[in-house]
Amino acid sequence: MKLVYTAFDKAGKSVTDTVEARDIAEATDMLRRQGFYVTQIKQAGPDAATGPGGSIKTTLAGRLNGNRRLRNLAVFTRQLHVLMSTGTPMVEALTALERQAKEPQWRSVIVALRGKVEEGVSLSSAMSLFPQEFNAVCRSLVAAGESGGDLDVMLDRVATIAKRQMHTRNAIVGAMVYPALLIVVAMAVLVILLLFVLPRFAMLFKSLDTPLPPTTKLLMDMSDLLRAYWWLLPPAIIGAIFGGRAWLATPIGKRSVDTLMVKFPQLGTMTRNFITARLVRLLGVLIQGKVPLIDALNLVRESTVNHHYTQLMTKAVDAVTRGESLAGAFADSELVTTSVHEAMRSGERSGQLGPLLNTMADFLDEENEVTLRSLTSILEPMILIVLGIFVGFVALSMFMPLFDLTAATRG
Repeated sequence: MKLVYTAFDKAGKSVTDTVEARDIAEATDMLRRQGFYVTQIKQAGPDAATGPGGSIKTTLAGRLNGNRRLRNLAVFTRQLHVLMSTGTPMVEALTALERQAKEPQWRSVIVALRGKVEEGVSLSSAMSLFPQEFNAVCRSLVAAGESGGDLDVMLDRVATIAKRQMHTRNAIVGAMVYPALLIVVAMAVLVILLLFVLPRFAMLFKSLDTPLPPTTKLLMDMSDLLRAYWWLLPPAIIGAIFGGRAWLATPIGKRSVDTLMVKFPQLGTMTRNFITARLVRLLGVLIQGKVPLIDALNLVRESTVNHHYTQLMTKAVDAVTRGESLAGAFADSELVTTSVHEAMRSGERSGQLGPLLNTMADFLDEENEVTLRSLTSILEPMILIVLGIFVGFVALSMFMPLFDLTAATRG
């Protein structure tokens, strides 16, 4: 069978090539012995659909967003862990989960998994046919559980990782909803004032024939400009959105945003803490799951979306490959705190690197939650103060000419 694979070589470079093997499991093992870390492998050719270890065509790609995928993965692995820990055979457990699945797309994935397992394919190999739903970390832990005979334990660890990632993402989104809503309301109020309210004041000021203060004249000019070219506003907003997305898709755009996220004052510190906590947790779970250190570092690198942290993990892979310590690769980096690489150094000395990294990840997650709550409690009143200043500025700018006229009339 001819298989197409994507892998990282010993230098950390991505390689895409083909290999001949009986199935995916044999090909993966053969490539691993050659020094490649496989991230994706499937049967070559457009008609690969149903052979053992072959690729399954599916219309699921792109239909499920990130949150839904994480929730499905967490629920699936948790339920499969419970069923298998009670002695339920794999096929019966997958059949039960198939009946419980509500989304048609997700049910089709479980049906395909059950079909492959019935054909004699391992669960990790079946999961590799759906890389978007089962990431490389999940597949690696499941493969380690299958080889070590503790699959139910590894499934529980995968569910814990997915739940923690969901919790972090929901906490960040929840913290930003209210400030974003306030900003949107402020922009909508500004547009309504400029389009409908200020023109009425303009007619009044024109009939009074009095000189206007600079702030009032500025608002009037903005109102005239917006009323004259309002038809340009929707295309400009749409163009900015699509242009921004296209720029972010380029390597330069992504690198620029990644740099801004890790170096911006206050925001950069919080971003580094969140990424570091996830990195440490993934590495700790993989090492504790008996995944080889080089493979674990490559898996973490693959799951890292920030360019600077990807470079850091590449540096760590090179250091460990040369026989250096893992803590030394992180010691000189500004992306991780001193406590993290000191914990790595202690874990390497004691031989308890995995458990120590998991403990450190729990500590970092608790600190991040406290920081996020504190930032939210500060950000909300600051936005309200800014909105109050903005409303006061508009009100004074509109009524100052009337005050001047009243004072002149009394004089």
